[in-house]
Amino acid sequence: MGIPVVCVELPGSGKIDELCLCGTFKQGKTIVTDSDAIDERYEFSLALIREAGDLANRYFSNRQALTIQSKGLQDMASEADLQTELLIKQRLAASFPQDAFLGEETGITAFEPNQGIWVVDPIDGTQPFISGMTSWCVSIAFVKDGVLKFGMVYAPARNELFAGGENRAATLNDKAVERHPARSVREGIVGVGYSPRVTPDEFLPMFERLLKAGGMFSREGSGALTLCYVASGRLIGYIEPHINSWDCLGAIAIIRAAGLKTNDFLANDGLRRGNPVIAGNEDIFAELAKISMGYNR
Repeated sequence: MGIPVVCVELPGSGKIDELCLCGTFKQGKTIVTDSDAIDERYEFSLALIREAGDLANRYFSNRQALTIQSKGLQDMASEADLQTELLIKQRLAASFPQDAFLGEETGITAFEPNQGIWVVDPIDGTQPFISGMTSWCVSIAFVKDGVLKFGMVYAPARNELFAGGENRAATLNDKAVERHPARSVREGIVGVGYSPRVTPDEFLPMFERLLKAGGMFSREGSGALTLCYVASGRLIGYIEPHINSWDCLGAIAIIRAAGLKTNDFLANDGLRRGNPVIAGNEDIFAELAKISMGYNR
């Protein structure tokens, strides 16, 4: 079924143009839809995240020369984080100047509700990165009209590119992922995230409930990468009391594309303020949601 259009005359021009009933307008015979615009951004991002990952990986190979700075407790950064983010930001600004940008290192640009916005973490897992571990990644997500449209996460040191989004399959290196069949936290490993934004007294009761339920846990230092392991069936679920949007939106898009469930991360201004995150299939999600009860932020 084709996209319905109506013909309109531009005032004073005498020219007939076509108006797509989906709300997109274009002179002549070519109709550009919202989905076309998303497709363009998605394909652009696939190339961009590899370019950014390659840059970050060069820094990783010469990490002894990096200048490391502390942004807070267990929150490190180096010129690798900043330069990788600037590369992504500049490429996006040149190709999609109408879009806003939110990055961990440079913050948020002017942002109106009708704008699309890119959400970027140039290196998620900076502590593993500077420590010579390979559990770090680049994360890019795109949000439009309050809806997470797509995301991708690239771990160059492991040569793994996860991608997916709304009306798109979840993939790992262009191959469809397979979900874990677990129906209980007893049947696999749960990714658990933690940051000092949450106190030990807030975190430990939730962690105790997971262990008492028979769960086992994994933590590698990158929320985005660990969430992708849920999407690809390596882990059965994920839980974290608070995480920032740039650390997780790319992976959340992939998890949803894999047919798995997450909480509504963008609720209550999650884009700027962050939120808890829970992920898994219907059964695991429900069990982890119960385990997380009692935590309020």
